[in-house]
Amino acid sequence: MPAHVVEPEVVASFTPSHGKARKELVAAAVGGIVEGYDWTVYAVMAPYFAAQLFPGDDPVAQLLAAYIGFAVGFLARPLGSVLIGGLADRRGRMSALVVSMASIAVANLVIAATPTAAVFGLGAAITVVLARLVMGVSFGGEIPTGAAYITETAPAHRRFRYSSIASLGGVIGPLLAFITLAVLLAAFGDRGLSDGGWRIAFVVAGLGGLVAVWIRRSVRESREFEARREADRRAALRPALLPLLRSHRRLMAAVFFGCAGGTIAFYLGTVYLPVHADAHSVIVRAEAERLMPLALLTMLVAMLLGGWLADRFGAFRVFRAGYALLAVGTVPLFLALAEGVLPFLAVAIIYLAVFGLVLAQANVIFSQLFPTSIRTVGYGVPYTLSAAVFGGTTPLLAQGLLAAGRPGWLMWYAAGAAMVSLAATTLVRPGDVRVRKS
Repeated sequence: MPAHVVEPEVVASFTPSHGKARKELVAAAVGGIVEGYDWTVYAVMAPYFAAQLFPGDDPVAQLLAAYIGFAVGFLARPLGSVLIGGLADRRGRMSALVVSMASIAVANLVIAATPTAAVFGLGAAITVVLARLVMGVSFGGEIPTGAAYITETAPAHRRFRYSSIASLGGVIGPLLAFITLAVLLAAFGDRGLSDGGWRIAFVVAGLGGLVAVWIRRSVRESREFEARREADRRAALRPALLPLLRSHRRLMAAVFFGCAGGTIAFYLGTVYLPVHADAHSVIVRAEAERLMPLALLTMLVAMLLGGWLADRFGAFRVFRAGYALLAVGTVPLFLALAEGVLPFLAVAIIYLAVFGLVLAQANVIFSQLFPTSIRTVGYGVPYTLSAAVFGGTTPLLAQGLLAAGRPGWLMWYAAGAAMVSLAATTLVRPGDVRVRKS
């Protein structure tokens, strides 16, 4: 290793955890719920607020403009992994988690209070897009920082059970968003929701973010991070970021490609599966979407089981098993659906349960590969880039294949990505894990 690259894991590797760390788990997990809710509520509310906040007379163009705001937030995440993640690695995990959630809360409240385009003109659309940009940056740092905090505070023998619980927010949040939509539709109807009722959903999102800030301000900093910071202070040295990142290129590549199959599988299993079934005349899309909550609840159970199995038998074994099943099982499963061999609900449950084994482990399994001083940035940058490159393009690819009359090709793409991610785990060597064993 070059002389100017300081290996930072000396004191932190032997630092004790925060006991059972239940408060720390809640503080980290609440961010996933807020993130899942915010990201979904914008998407499901876009058809209702697009005409009010985006100028023009063409409803289709207004909705497309609203979805551009969605994409901006997604593409801003890599920047957040550098800015918020850098704050987490310099000043502390809790500082970054509070800043990210406070920014998210304010951005949601700004959207809720934005005047209509009839009053504010183009300024309304600009305000929404800027708010989404802030949310994207915040979420880009939120996920890897939360993963680092769980990695450093969870009891060693429960680390992946804690990881699975923290990851449940990515499913619970969207479920809450759909519940919010159903309640608002029941209360206001389509017309009332379009006339301003949609603002309530963003007020709820903002208040959820403020609750998360309150929870996080009551918990302690990671002792592992504090030990690392104290060691650097005594040595009057802060390791240089870029040289440290360059020295971990192999592991960053493992994260980038190791997350690709998961981001594609998430979209395929949670969003596109009803479209695929409808395209093959298996079930009407609306009916399939009504069955999805049952499949998502099954995935939650599978994630909890995956965390328990990972702590008992080894995280990489479970993680690789999940990707192997996705690689070999995606195409047969989707063909069975298309041919009517298996009903839609059975396919959705099986696919999402297998994916749950991957999702439950991903954040912590990759976060633990990096030393404390670059843990958030080292994991966050390749993860958010992978999500943007693969997850961000999957909806476009799916719609293009559907328009071309080749909707079935997407399952081959997803299976191939799972194989790539499985192969990427071979870049991780036995001595790469940087956290305490007991």
